[in-house]
Amino acid sequence: MTAVTGGELERLALAVQLPAFPGTALTDDVRRLLAGGLGGICLFGSNTGAGAGAVAALVADVHATAADAVVAVDEEGGSVTRLHVATGSPVLGPAALGVVDDLELTAAAGRAVGRDLAGLGIDLCLGPVADVNSNPHNPVIGVRSFGAAPGPVAAHVAAWVGGLQAAGPAACVKHFPGHGDTAVDSHLALPVLEGDLERLRGRELVPFRAAVDAGVAAVMTSHLVVRALDPARPATLSPVVLSLLREELGFAGAVVTDALDMAGASGATGVPEAAVRSLEAGADLLCLGADKDPALVRAVQSAIVDAVREGRIDEQRLADAASRAAGLRRAASSGDHVAGAADSDAQHHAAPHSLGVDGVLPDLAGALLARVDTAPNIAVGRAAWGLPTSVAVQADRPGAAQHLAAAAGGRPVVLQVRDAHLHPATGRLVADLAERTTVVLVELGWPGPRDPQVTRIRTHGVSRPTHAALAQLLSEKGWSA
Repeated sequence: MTAVTGGELERLALAVQLPAFPGTALTDDVRRLLAGGLGGICLFGSNTGAGAGAVAALVADVHATAADAVVAVDEEGGSVTRLHVATGSPVLGPAALGVVDDLELTAAAGRAVGRDLAGLGIDLCLGPVADVNSNPHNPVIGVRSFGAAPGPVAAHVAAWVGGLQAAGPAACVKHFPGHGDTAVDSHLALPVLEGDLERLRGRELVPFRAAVDAGVAAVMTSHLVVRALDPARPATLSPVVLSLLREELGFAGAVVTDALDMAGASGATGVPEAAVRSLEAGADLLCLGADKDPALVRAVQSAIVDAVREGRIDEQRLADAASRAAGLRRAASSGDHVAGAADSDAQHHAAPHSLGVDGVLPDLAGALLARVDTAPNIAVGRAAWGLPTSVAVQADRPGAAQHLAAAAGGRPVVLQVRDAHLHPATGRLVADLAERTTVVLVELGWPGPRDPQVTRIRTHGVSRPTHAALAQLLSEKGWSA
């Protein structure tokens, strides 16, 4: 490769970045970055609150400013939605789809998400999750996964990818080589994936191989150490781990990093150095994280330029990464952008089959609907969850059980929770409340061990169809809003 000029090097160092900025319109600083070659923009809740029309206008403005710029969004269905924060996702989430286990329904969910994104002009869906949630104490994957067994997860990942990409946008499966068998959130610390290569190949890699075989356009890396491959570096920064994706799985598309502002990637080095190391390892498009200042993009750009000039990153490596990143915009096909009423209807018709009941539901006439407020993990954010209620408690608040029992006045309490087994205070609250009145526990997260003293409804995630099915189930036992 002929040595690039200074201006071209500066452009390439922008072309491999995918930051996110706050606001519903482009600022002058962001326009300058796009005009200078920025790889694209990732949308978060701070960009989408003004409604679909404003989102479409923002996306069109990005593309008008920089034709090759990729617009991406985390739209996994179910718990993780950036476009439907206020109302909840219109499609069942992965865990619910896994429970129903109808591959055509899963493809329809991916197709519905794809049509939603395509209608707004969005190029890249940062989903689906291809992690096998084999560890029930996983604090960050949970119901974002299609299940706990590699074969079924692989089948549903391939179906969802096929449905989404048929509608136009490119899909990006995550989090390679698999974040399911961890009990640490990589937003906050650096998890370690234990086990040998045989287990990795027989479990974690199975859904990613299926996604590659299905023609997925992109794969997102995870910020975790894979002990059997590279005990020193997280996957995002490890050429050993990323070469496995290229060489063993035969993936030729774009490698996208998870957000580099996460502690698992940059906690020890800062974002600019993490960006350089991920490019060295073989990543192509660098997600920086939500609501970043343009100054960080410039700092990453400078770090990449310096790394090339110092010989740490080969010019051809940088040019190849920029080419793959730009290819994601071209990978978004014309597809089928027409909204599919049948796909939407199918989600609602299937939703009751995603619910499970442990125990016997009592008469719920006059029951008090309440919610335990627990902070969601960063990936999920503060999207709508559960049936609307004005009664919400903090599990660790003194007297919370007495307060709920008093509010119920002898009536049953339908208590909505998320991942109760990960929050000991919630377990104590439920046990205390069950001594005072009849409790029906609605688990909207990944179901942990069941308390046999309490009837439990498992929803396997949240979504509009899930909420409707839950309301119908409760109403059949006499509850009314």
